[in-house]
Amino acid sequence: MIPATYPDQATIAQLTARMLLDIKAVHFNAETPFVHSNGKEAPTYVDCRKLISFPRIRSTLMDFLTCTVFRNAGLEAFDNVAGGETAGIPFAAFVAERMALPMTYVRKKPKGYGRDAQIEGQMNEGDRVLLIEDLTTDGGSKLKFVDAIRKTGATCGHTAVIFYYGIFEDTVPNLRAHGVELHYLCTWWDVLAEARRAGDFDAATLDSVERFLKDPEAWRAARAKG
Repeated sequence: MIPATYPDQATIAQLTARMLLDIKAVHFNAETPFVHSNGKEAPTYVDCRKLISFPRIRSTLMDFLTCTVFRNAGLEAFDNVAGGETAGIPFAAFVAERMALPMTYVRKKPKGYGRDAQIEGQMNEGDRVLLIEDLTTDGGSKLKFVDAIRKTGATCGHTAVIFYYGIFEDTVPNLRAHGVELHYLCTWWDVLAEARRAGDFDAATLDSVERFLKDPEAWRAARAKG
């Protein structure tokens, strides 16, 4: 069903942060930091994939994501919803259902056998495609998926995610330079504000997280010095 209500962005951000905290998808640990895919340490980690196991929260956030895209891009802006392999696939299916649109998914690279496909499902030349993923950090993976979509003759000028880190200054400009607008529900700053308001973590941990969000490299340098 296509959602008919449009909460304001601030309310969506606060509620999304609350839901991620409630299901413990957010992890803060200043003492034993997490190692991210780029090999760097951080006191923060968010697991949006966990949402698929919580149907009420999942449904609400998919309504929010659909409404956000409709509000920002328009109700008739798309012909196809594509999920990025792998985390974006279930969320693309949920959003496509709400938008009453065909759903496809994009592999990180061609399959390597059979049809050697990189796009699965029916994507037509000229289709206006909305790319869905769970989150974005610096936006790099989005550009690879967008390029794969464009190779089919379809267009892709929008990507939507549940969570946007919001701490890398070049993310939005880089996406826009590639002709892509980013839509999202909340950032680390929204999660930090909600965690402080509700007391989800101790003050020392939240202070360390805030220092990291303001300057990740300075936080790492200070940690290295002991």
